Amino acid sequence: MKRLPPLPALRTFWITAQCCNFTRAAEQLHITQGAVSRQIAGLEEQLGYPLFIRLARGLALTAEGREWLPQVEKVFGLISEATEQIGRTRQTLQLKAPSCVMRWLLPRLLQWQKERPDVPVKLTASLQHGVDFQREPFDAAVIYGPPPDHSPGALHLFDEQLTPVCSPQLLKGSPALNSPRDLQNHLLLHPTHDIQDWSVWLDAAGLQLANLSSGQHFETLDQAMSMASHGTGVAIGDWSLIGDDLDAGRLVMPFALKVKTGLAYYVVVPQDAEPCAPLQQLMDWLVEQAWSR
Repeated sequence: MKRLPPLPALRTFWITAQCCNFTRAAEQLHITQGAVSRQIAGLEEQLGYPLFIRLARGLALTAEGREWLPQVEKVFGLISEATEQIGRTRQTLQLKAPSCVMRWLLPRLLQWQKERPDVPVKLTASLQHGVDFQREPFDAAVIYGPPPDHSPGALHLFDEQLTPVCSPQLLKGSPALNSPRDLQNHLLLHPTHDIQDWSVWLDAAGLQLANLSSGQHFETLDQAMSMASHGTGVAIGDWSLIGDDLDAGRLVMPFALKVKTGLAYYVVVPQDAEPCAPLQQLMDWLVEQAWSR
């Protein structure tokens, strides 16, 4: 295979051919005029034919030089395109998500980074359930709520399904927890400051409990689940979000009833935005993870 010309010499030819002047080429390349002249001369010697005609004032391309120029421009264009594409591939994706989904999302993003270290993700947690892409610089967001009519490209992850959970020890202990009515004898743990989640489930179960308002309230679902896993009481949680805890046996479902609220979790991108390939791959992967349960 014939020895290829050195890349610096090709770049010097490319710049010099654009201005046809050693002095101006040297200024653009930040080297001396003599260095430009020597690189061009060395390139011509290697190729075996001249690329420039030396004139009294400046330079002119030879026939071979004119043939070479578009090919060299193509080479540097491909290098520039590849550099930009790889840079985009490795650009950190900015993802926003509500704190209530972190129990499900964080382990999966850690797994994603193991499988795809070439696509780093920065996750920002928020107490807000939505996102305002016009004011917030995120590439995508996981949102919680009704189906988003403003985002036709939204991908559905899973529906909210409320169900009581507790520790295995509490389920086996005393007082008994054999039927939903036995909840009257246990401390109810609320993942929010209101009683909405427990009320929705109890309504579906056809129950009214006197101790509904006297339970323990928490700032986040994670806190409520943590207390429940230690046997403090019975928490109400989203079956989809706490699946890992159920699979690991840290929590158990004392009853089979799961109540859909009509709300769900979605992955969305800015309206009318076309996700880059790595972002689309991440979104599709999250959907696969959600649907695999």
